[in-house]
Amino acid sequence: MTNHISRRTALQGAGVGAISLFLSNAIPAAAHAQASLRAIYHMTPPSGWLCDPQRPVHTNGAYQLYYLHSGQNNGPGGWDHASTGDGVAFTHHGVVMPLQPDFPVWSGSAVVDTANTAGFGVGAVVALATQPTDGIRKFQEQYLYWSTDGGYTFSALPEPVIVNTDGRTASTQAEIENAEWFRDPKIHWDAARNEWVCVIGRARYAAFYSSANLRDWSWKSNFDYPNHALGGIECLDLFEMTADDGIRHWVFGASMDAYSIDLPMTFAYWTGSWNGTAFIADDLTPQWLDWGWDWYAAVTWPSVDAPETKRLAIAWMNNWKYAARDVPTDVSDGYNGQNSITRELRLERQSGGWYSLISSPVGALRDYATATTTLPDRTVNGSVVLPWSGRAYELELDISWTNATNVGVSVGRSPDGFRLTNIGKYGDELYVDRAPSDQSGYSLVPYTRAAAPIDANARSVHLRIFVDTQSVEVFINSGHTVISQQVHFLEGDTGLSLYADGGSANFTRISIREFGNPL
Repeated sequence: MTNHISRRTALQGAGVGAISLFLSNAIPAAAHAQASLRAIYHMTPPSGWLCDPQRPVHTNGAYQLYYLHSGQNNGPGGWDHASTGDGVAFTHHGVVMPLQPDFPVWSGSAVVDTANTAGFGVGAVVALATQPTDGIRKFQEQYLYWSTDGGYTFSALPEPVIVNTDGRTASTQAEIENAEWFRDPKIHWDAARNEWVCVIGRARYAAFYSSANLRDWSWKSNFDYPNHALGGIECLDLFEMTADDGIRHWVFGASMDAYSIDLPMTFAYWTGSWNGTAFIADDLTPQWLDWGWDWYAAVTWPSVDAPETKRLAIAWMNNWKYAARDVPTDVSDGYNGQNSITRELRLERQSGGWYSLISSPVGALRDYATATTTLPDRTVNGSVVLPWSGRAYELELDISWTNATNVGVSVGRSPDGFRLTNIGKYGDELYVDRAPSDQSGYSLVPYTRAAAPIDANARSVHLRIFVDTQSVEVFINSGHTVISQQVHFLEGDTGLSLYADGGSANFTRISIREFGNPL
């Protein structure tokens, strides 16, 4: 892709990364041969480069998921299509919105037009997607596609339905920079007002539009978050759901780059209200749905079994600090990139009176377990290697301690013990440190250690750790905190160990569920 129509710029960080708690022993990239490294239970593209997922719609008895796809890493492309009945097993259907010359299709969203408001037929799938008109970056505009077969094939209107008026008038550098950020329309039906609502990401704010027919849109308001150090706003979301206390709330979220202020580069969200014109946040300080390096461009959608109280979510397991680089699966399997496991989201009232989204792995994932192993409780002072090994599994356990200063689990341990990824609690942080798993040629330094806040006085933690051939996702204390990381394990990185420094720790209720391919 030429620079003037690049989807996003892959930023190169210059800061010093967090110091690893353990030493690494990098293995040359050439040491891993052509054995398959494809993820076992995560969605990956058949080939090529996978990028942002697009919010699914439910038709023909399944969720229709779309995702940005290109034949080259960080190259121009369009939307590919995959369907799933349970959020675990995906069937790929190929390209639905192809790349046109100098006219890639970027992120957007689709809806099912049950009332035929757009005139394409009852139940038509209508999508809005960002495209750079004439290949000019400051002319990012929103184009309409429609499908009458449940989202398997699409036709397009030739002209944009939401024009980038800022791009047409921009002349100063500041105006041009803002105009070059007009992307990722997310649309939903506002039943209370009988209209469609669309939110679009701008450089430092979100813009809301409304429409009666998905074709003609009027600007309503902007949501300008005061802390611009949170970064630009992409892959937005706006939805309403019922919390565990029965009260309904609106949630506005977006993927943001808050690296400069030591906050995540994942999905930030605010709870609040929508009055038909504007979103009013309960608190202008956002919460975060993930604290790892690799849970970007997330989308959420209502679960068909409980649409008012449960949403599903999936994200691109990558980060624009390093997304454009080659990875081991380029060589081993001819693809680059994967989505996270699908999550179930619920809105819960916290003891302080605010509301938070709580994450748990989609329940259907347990149906794909091929074996379950229970290990005896252990008290550890130092480290111990467990009598088990595997490549694709969930490890669930409780850890408790009194005086230990650093406690945790090492996954993906090589036979010599030099390569591993550490997951533990130290001080007021719960961390995932992948530095000891780094491979020469595929290094993620300085973006290696990710940490989430935890009470420094906590003396116990419950972990659900999901390990696949290219990733680790950690759900902490019933999903109040999640940390998601790419980790490029070598084929022999299959061991597990436990550690406790500065005292002993008790590791209890240790269970391991192995997963096979969800075919």
